[in-house]
Amino acid sequence: MRIAVGSDERTKLTDFVVEELKRRGHTVKLCGALSKGFAPWPDVALEVAESILKGEADEGILFCWTGTGVTIAANKVPGIRAALCSSSEIARGARKWNKPNVLAMSLSETTEEEAKKILDAWFSTDFDPSEEENVRKLEEIERKYSKR
Repeated sequence: MRIAVGSDERTKLTDFVVEELKRRGHTVKLCGALSKGFAPWPDVALEVAESILKGEADEGILFCWTGTGVTIAANKVPGIRAALCSSSEIARGARKWNKPNVLAMSLSETTEEEAKKILDAWFSTDFDPSEEENVRKLEEIERKYSKR
């Protein structure tokens, strides 16, 4: 899978996740501070989101200090469903019920051990097709309010 990974700062955690993704056989596109040094978190979220929409990446992973900023920013882009995951159970539930295409994690709260568990859950959990109607409703909300 092609994954765009972005953060507003490069840390031991971001380096760990990038290496872990490569170890799992994924192709990684570095965004934001991971490729250019400093980058504001809204810009990083947009860069990852646009990589997905342009077909340069299948999914994205985002980081910022809390994880909330990049999640909010990414979710402003039509077609992006970013999920802030602080545990493997949240990642598993998000994948099963929400069909996200971007995983967000907190730089301040996520340990390398927890990140590995989150990645395990993210990549091993399939979307439950019985939730398709709920995802369709999200897409309707997005269409309604993106026309303003």
